[in-house]
Amino acid sequence: MDGILPFWKERGMTSHDCVFKLRKILHTKKVGHGGTLDPDVDGILPICIGKGTKVIEFLTDSGKEYEGEITLGYATTTEDVSGEIIQRDAIITPFSTAEIDKVMQTFVGELTQIPPMYSAVKVNGKRLYEYARNGQTVVRPQRKVHIDSFVRTSTPSYQEEKKLQSWRFKVACGKGTYVRTLAVDTGKALGVSAHMSDLTRTKSAGFSKEQSVTLDQVQKAMTEDKIDDLLLPIEYGVQGFQRIDISDELWQKVRNGMRLPYQSFQLAELPTEPVAVFYQNQVVSLYEPNKNEKNGLKPLKVLQN
Repeated sequence: MDGILPFWKERGMTSHDCVFKLRKILHTKKVGHGGTLDPDVDGILPICIGKGTKVIEFLTDSGKEYEGEITLGYATTTEDVSGEIIQRDAIITPFSTAEIDKVMQTFVGELTQIPPMYSAVKVNGKRLYEYARNGQTVVRPQRKVHIDSFVRTSTPSYQEEKKLQSWRFKVACGKGTYVRTLAVDTGKALGVSAHMSDLTRTKSAGFSKEQSVTLDQVQKAMTEDKIDDLLLPIEYGVQGFQRIDISDELWQKVRNGMRLPYQSFQLAELPTEPVAVFYQNQVVSLYEPNKNEKNGLKPLKVLQN
């Protein structure tokens, strides 16, 4: 069983929980996910099965879209609603939509983020959440992320009794972005504490909610022996690369992982990005420029041989 599954993760489950349950349902150990989702977040979680696991890294590199809610007035240890409150700033005078929109716009483009302590980022071989659970703090590495768009999608609401202000948002971002941190930083830019009060991932690896399948649907498909109807071919995972179709003769060299000049692939010039090599309409390998050889290409990953 090989392919890619546009899976819809429900709230309350970790990404690892999804993989564990799917291994049981699909009767295979070769299952992996493309992009971790926090337990409190639902949404698209690309699942790779069999040979599909070889393209996981290329799915996680793709852009993602989220819909959620930012609440001003208090911050938490986890930067979302699941954490303990660590700071309060009563919102006495609600911010105007113009003030909110102006601040949100400043986050569009490349920016630097510091991952939250409750995250899976590794520091000295340990996950940050392991340090956090032990009450330890460590210097967290900064990372560059890219925000394609960050817009408010609802009229801000004000809870006068609790002195909180909230609004819905939509964000399109690149790999490695922490939307929780984006919510907190938005509050900081407004001069108050904040947290992410709701989040759903609506798009990942090109998949939308409309394409996704639930755990129950996967179970039903297996029971009815129709799982192939839900699986996408592994070629889906390399659709972002230039496609090159090769002959029988060249296939014998590619299958053995040979380094080859770019002219062998009938290319007009040396590509700057990896290329997807197809044989008989199936992706068989990814080749990339070989820095040690002028005009040369080398295997990046052999997918089928």
